[in-house]
Amino acid sequence: MNFFSKNNKEADKEFTKLALSAFAEMSGWVAVPVVIALFAGRAMDAKYDTGYLYFLSLTALAFVISCVGIGIVGMKYLKQVNKQDKKVEEDKESINHDQRR
Repeated sequence: MNFFSKNNKEADKEFTKLALSAFAEMSGWVAVPVVIALFAGRAMDAKYDTGYLYFLSLTALAFVISCVGIGIVGMKYLKQVNKQDKKVEEDKESINHDQRR
């Protein structure tokens, strides 16, 4: 096994770990606000006898909150992936440069 395949396997593990944590965090941004909005909306509608007013309003608000949260988390992980990708490319370039000598 040469250095490139070892580095590629390590880099793949890092990217996989990063991808799974991004997936988990983004899933949380979808599930938590929506579930809270659904239960709170139904409870408020039942309490105040407003039909579906609170239910739909809170669900729409939860959707907006989810979109903003996913965008923030996505940008955070995108920066991390770019930083790791640059590191891998720099390592490859330095190895290629050393091998040419």
